Parts: sequence; C-alpha cells; structure tokens
Amino acid sequence: MNEPTLDALDDVVGRLERAIHARDSPAIVVVQGERTLTLSDFDYLRDQETAEAFERRVADHARRIRATRWVFAVPQVWLRTPEGVASRAVSNHPLREGEQEAITWTAFDLTDGVDYGLVPYTRRPNGEPVFGNPEVFTGNLIPGERAPGYTLLRILMSDEDDGLPPA
Repeated sequence: MNEPTLDALDDVVGRLERAIHARDSPAIVVVQGERTLTLSDFDYLRDQETAEAFERRVADHARRIRATRWVFAVPQVWLRTPEGVASRAVSNHPLREGEQEAITWTAFDLTDGVDYGLVPYTRRPNGEPVFGNPEVFTGNLIPGERAPGYTLLRILMSDEDDGLPPA
C-alpha cells in the first residue's frame, strides 16, 4: 500500500475510532481525486439495500471528482469460521462467544489495486474501546457482495454506465 493510501486509511480509521468512542457506528469513506471528499452514513449497517444505496452515492461522487483512491471503513462484529468470516452490525448487546469487534476496511488505489483489512478492538469493562493497529489481509481473499466497499468497487471498475458520469 502506498503512502497516500496509508494516509487516507489513517484518516478514515481515526474518524471511525472517534465515532465509536462517541457510541456511533457510521460507515465512512474518504475519496480522493481532483479533490478529497469524506462521506458517511449512519444507516449503512441497517440492511443490504441501504448499504448498496450509500455505495452507489459514493460511486457517483467518485466519478464526478475523477477519483484515483478511496478508503471505505465500517465497524462490524466478526466471527471467524472454518468457511471464512461471518459479520454482523455492531449493537449494544454483548458479544457472543468467538465474536470480535473490528473496523472492516477496503482501500483502492488506481496504481496499487485493492487492499482489505481490519482494525480489531476490544472494550474495557466500562465500555471504552481500545483499538489495535490496522491489519492488511494477505493471501487469497474473495470478498462477498456484503463486504464493505464491494458495490463501490464493482461500479467504479465496471464498463457499465450505471447512470453515472464517466471517470
């Protein structure tokens, strides 16, 4: 991952960490091109349709500013299984056995391609989150259509018009 993408990742993760400290859980994306935009959505984790709608709006903005880089992050609860990773929206309910809270992120750079990762976090007894360092996944990874940034990446890498202005 190149330095500008790392800077964008640090920006997005920092914003999301501050939101989580404030007991919020938005999806946040930084899009860089002719200018830099920061977009967020507090309903992103409600359902798949809401998530896809937000990513379509982000894609519209990304094409308008001729984006060359973006970083998308959202807090989730992870459960690693033999088949892969299952995730769900964060909530005020206690974690179940084997679950881990994490900031899930996807980063795209026109020259470097796509990176995926997470920032694990735990909570102190008083509920205060304690964040780890961003981790980049290595090895074979096939994100599903529910993965944060999946729709955004698909739209921006597509030759389809999708009703958006060309990049």
